[in-house]
Amino acid sequence: MISNPTFKRTYNPNRYFRENKFRFATPEDRELPQFENIKSSLPAPFWENHTSTIDCYWKAWELAFRNLRKPTPENGFIANYIDTAYNDNLFMWDSAFILMFARYGSQAFNFQRTLDNFYCKQHPDGFICRELRGVNGHDCFQRFDPTATGPNVVPWSEWEYFANFGDGERLARVFPVLAAFHQWMRTYRTWPSGGYWASGWASGMDNQPRIDKKYNILFGHGHLTWIDTCMQQIFSAKLLLKMAEIIGRAAEMEDFRQEIDSLTPFVNEKMWDEKTAFYYDLKASGELSTVKSIGAFWALLADILPPNKLDEFLAHLGDPNEFNRPHRIPSLAADHPQYRPRGSYWLGGVWAPTNYMVLRGLNRIGRDGLAHEIAMNHLKNVVDVFERTGTVWENYAPEAAAPGMPAKKDFVGWTGLPPIAVLLENIFGLRPNVPEGNLLWDIRLTEKHGVSSYPFGREGKVDLLCEKRCSQGEKPVVYADSNVPLSLEIRWAGGSEVMSIEKNSTAR
Repeated sequence: MISNPTFKRTYNPNRYFRENKFRFATPEDRELPQFENIKSSLPAPFWENHTSTIDCYWKAWELAFRNLRKPTPENGFIANYIDTAYNDNLFMWDSAFILMFARYGSQAFNFQRTLDNFYCKQHPDGFICRELRGVNGHDCFQRFDPTATGPNVVPWSEWEYFANFGDGERLARVFPVLAAFHQWMRTYRTWPSGGYWASGWASGMDNQPRIDKKYNILFGHGHLTWIDTCMQQIFSAKLLLKMAEIIGRAAEMEDFRQEIDSLTPFVNEKMWDEKTAFYYDLKASGELSTVKSIGAFWALLADILPPNKLDEFLAHLGDPNEFNRPHRIPSLAADHPQYRPRGSYWLGGVWAPTNYMVLRGLNRIGRDGLAHEIAMNHLKNVVDVFERTGTVWENYAPEAAAPGMPAKKDFVGWTGLPPIAVLLENIFGLRPNVPEGNLLWDIRLTEKHGVSSYPFGREGKVDLLCEKRCSQGEKPVVYADSNVPLSLEIRWAGGSEVMSIEKNSTAR
């Protein structure tokens, strides 16, 4: 099912490609659900005195269900999917981030299968185009175009889905596809050093001023080693190793281990600047760029930071001259001469996916307080704009509660992240680990809040409520009810407690 087969191709076949069963799947033939009919099956949050936030949450879901599509004989897709909300094409990195929030609605619609439409279009060498035409399913770019693919964040999306639903069967199906794509990136997107390159479009951060002016800022790689791409590949390799352990394929992953072992010290030795305590792109000359991009914070998820460098690196997030602006976090540090107060896309615009990346990275390293602080600021700005405009936007201005310039409206799209995923995960503090039967509730709010029909696994629904408190240090009074057994870990400023929730029982 290779897209647009109109010219001769030469391939070095990938060994994992032969296992790609998505290429032969029968297209799904199922009617699309209507939002008004399934709203009651979605998780329903409650937050005292924050009506607009809850209204924004439901608006995001309404827009998401408005953008559902069915495969057609013309495009050759195999699954019902959520459209990117941009130009009727499917975008790889947009879809990966859309599914980060959409997974909370998976009991009403299997959003994760959106990615199946990329998997069925994989080439024999492992390549998957980053943009597929909705009308005919063709690749928008030839595979050796510098803008043809990336960023490689799809393994993260699949891993998060696994954490919510424990679907080991899907993990086994997607593993060979993801492994083949990672190996394609390693083969065709690296310099002799082993460092990776990208372009403005391939990085997803189109117009950041990262390459020399003699190159095209959107289409050229500038002979740079790109910091975000290197870190994404380390992160991808680590996730694939975790997947391989679970599905019993760890013995065949030596090349992934070797890459982690070689690329991690390369990034830390060659792409870290001691003077500014930050990661930068590496020029062909061996010099470092001076552009502070939000892309450097992929270091948190990739887990490459030496402990003695962590605090000074995180200090950039709190610096008002760089990333601590009225709406956190600008995509380009404010001390750069091309930073734009209204965003101007990636010249400072605040974007839901990169903010989400930083928040989850902070959670991974245990800086949940900082993540909560940034999330509160981010969500408040998104909701303030929602109150004035009635919708959510593609990106936001960093200096005021306003849409970015330019920015598409009704963008769900990945801007479903702040009112849904960020609300549940960083504001309310709910983070599931279904394979191990655990749900963490990191309670930082003092207002009464909670959620009903919170999805936990394929069929699990959990109702949670925390009563109003006088301070963050006060032990919260919580109520939990679930139709499946789970272990609920409650954390607050003054301590922690683990509650064992039995099936169809209420715990206090």
